[in-house]
Amino acid sequence: MENTSTPTHCPYCALQCGMNITPLPQGGVEITERADFPVNRGALCGKGRTAAEVLSPAVRLTAPLVRDGGRLVEASWPEALDRIAERLGATRERYGADALGVFGGGGLTNEKAYALGKFARVVLGTSQIDYNGRFCMSSAAAAGTKAFGLDRGLPFPLEDVPRTGCVILVGSNLAETMPPSLRFFTELRENGGTLIVVDPRRTRTAEQADLHLAPRPGTDLALALGLLHLVVAEGRTDEEYIRERTTGWEEARAAAMAHWPEYVERITGVPVPQLRQAVRMFCEPEAAMVLTARGPEQQSKGTDTVGAWINLCLATGRPGRPFSGYGCLTGQGNGQGGREHGQKADQLPGYRKLDDPAARRHVAGVWGVDPDSLPGPGRSAYELLDALGTDVRALLLMGSNPVVSAPRAAHIEQRLRSLDFLAVADVVLSETAELADVVLPVTQWAEETGTTTSLEGRVLLRRQAVAPPPGVHSDLYVLHELADRLGVEKGFPTDPEEIFEELRRASAGGPADYSGITYRRLTEENGVFWPCPEGSGETGGGGTEETRGTGVTDGEDTVLGTLPDDPAADTSATRAPAAHTHPGTPRLFLDRFATPDGRARFVPVVHRATAEEPDAEYPLLLTTGRVVSQYQSGAQTRRVAELNAAAPGPFVELHPRLAARLGAADGDPVAVVSRRGRAVAPARITGAIRPDTVFMPFHWPGEGRANTLTNPALDPTSRMPEFKSCAVRVEVLGPADQ
Repeated sequence: MENTSTPTHCPYCALQCGMNITPLPQGGVEITERADFPVNRGALCGKGRTAAEVLSPAVRLTAPLVRDGGRLVEASWPEALDRIAERLGATRERYGADALGVFGGGGLTNEKAYALGKFARVVLGTSQIDYNGRFCMSSAAAAGTKAFGLDRGLPFPLEDVPRTGCVILVGSNLAETMPPSLRFFTELRENGGTLIVVDPRRTRTAEQADLHLAPRPGTDLALALGLLHLVVAEGRTDEEYIRERTTGWEEARAAAMAHWPEYVERITGVPVPQLRQAVRMFCEPEAAMVLTARGPEQQSKGTDTVGAWINLCLATGRPGRPFSGYGCLTGQGNGQGGREHGQKADQLPGYRKLDDPAARRHVAGVWGVDPDSLPGPGRSAYELLDALGTDVRALLLMGSNPVVSAPRAAHIEQRLRSLDFLAVADVVLSETAELADVVLPVTQWAEETGTTTSLEGRVLLRRQAVAPPPGVHSDLYVLHELADRLGVEKGFPTDPEEIFEELRRASAGGPADYSGITYRRLTEENGVFWPCPEGSGETGGGGTEETRGTGVTDGEDTVLGTLPDDPAADTSATRAPAAHTHPGTPRLFLDRFATPDGRARFVPVVHRATAEEPDAEYPLLLTTGRVVSQYQSGAQTRRVAELNAAAPGPFVELHPRLAARLGAADGDPVAVVSRRGRAVAPARITGAIRPDTVFMPFHWPGEGRANTLTNPALDPTSRMPEFKSCAVRVEVLGPADQ
């Protein structure tokens, strides 16, 4: 390829920051800022700046590996693919289609996610497919769908944040997880707005807040209900909005009124004066937002917890109004698009439900198969991993590292080892790939073209900037070759644009309608917000009742989301779409919600305890999270020298009072023990954490693996595991213990 600069996007989090990639004459590439993309405006975090280092053949896979005599040895592509196809086919023949499992990732492009879901259901015929995005924002998705009829991470662009009056940020440390986004919250405060951060730790983000609420882990539900109680008691509800735009208020109000302030203080540890202050700060401005992240979502009651925060927004008249509402900060790079197009166990492309006969007919028609041939919904991510080696005998895994990232990780590692056959396609030899029978080296972000969908619901085009190393192929090539070997010769092209064109047809008329989006538009407009049905932008955008429910009705500015006097309005596109095309939907729900009657739904919820409360044997609570210089399971960032120097390994945060009681000094090795296992890491003494809570980052394998400890108790609706709270004890290790 020519040594010219290619505009593209970062491979890591859901901000999908814009960047330029330029191949260097001496080899390698240079990453530079890209000021024209409105989300990061040229800013890049350390992970983005150093992303090119993972392109090096020295740190990534460049040849297929097959297991021979207990060792992984290099093999040819035909040999590796033949082995996978033979083992998948033999397993299906002996045990049935549902003995085959497929596990995907939130970092796969939309094209890969779509093709992987189609491959599972059409080629393998299995219902057993899910992806690691189930561990990301599934509780928020479930709660948002219940309340609004539609789930899109943010129903408005990040550019709206500085123009609101108050933001409650619940369970997000975006100063470390999404550093370029912090500028929007800084601008919010510069404009006279206020920031409330809810987090058990005084994080870098909490240090920027006007008010920091530090609840006990697992009590966010009670906190939200307590705030709603005060809103009602102080007469701060928006009765006109409730009457005209919602249903179910009486039941939700009755549930909230059982959570009086002093009761909530006993549960959460947040003082009543702080609760009252938070209500004043949130209710007094004309516009306000609640944004949630993994803190309230990764709980066995995550759907109800997010629902309680949505109820607070609805009671105060926030959703569907300018610069207001509820949103979720998606974590993984394509966590949003990854579930919209078929990786999730219960969904078909376009965010259609797999058990909906009309959805099955539509997608089967695009795929050219009998609707009755499509399997039904399968197991959720943890349940699928837990079934490995018993009901599920062979697994194809793409772009995930559950040995490090799954809850109760030691158990999941054992389940992976018990499989009859494991095939992994990845960029690097992750801890999970090390267990595989076949490992396939696949292309990554800068070496391929494809689309992702950011946390804003903005569909973006990541462009190929460099050629992959010899011997490396794309995931699309893998699926094409396996489908051919398993008897399906058509329907799995290797050209990503050809797949996207099929995805457009499959999503048409669905909740996540991409039918009006093309690669050309994505290039010309710097991304397009879904829903974007194909058509003129008239009622429903030429779409269906599902589309009309989003608020896309007539192409007027205040409906489609370009608000008057909005300085951000022109930054989502470098060129306006042609008159005959739908402009996309930056802001949802301004006209109506995506429910049959257009009204949002209050869902009554009540506080309940976490699945595992402290006791005499395990008297503390563990919560987990990320650090700024590592990403997810660390499979890629742990291979970057600069990032490893900044964050070389795991640690255990202890409050000084707890450390004194244990006799632990800063840097001492300590063991954190739960009912599921034991992790060892150096102590880090800090007053930024509650005395009843310990914190570990989850990026590392081995003895410091935080997810050895975490609890797989599942939310009954979203099937999200309870990563954020489990009972533990801490032991200080002497020389004989190390």
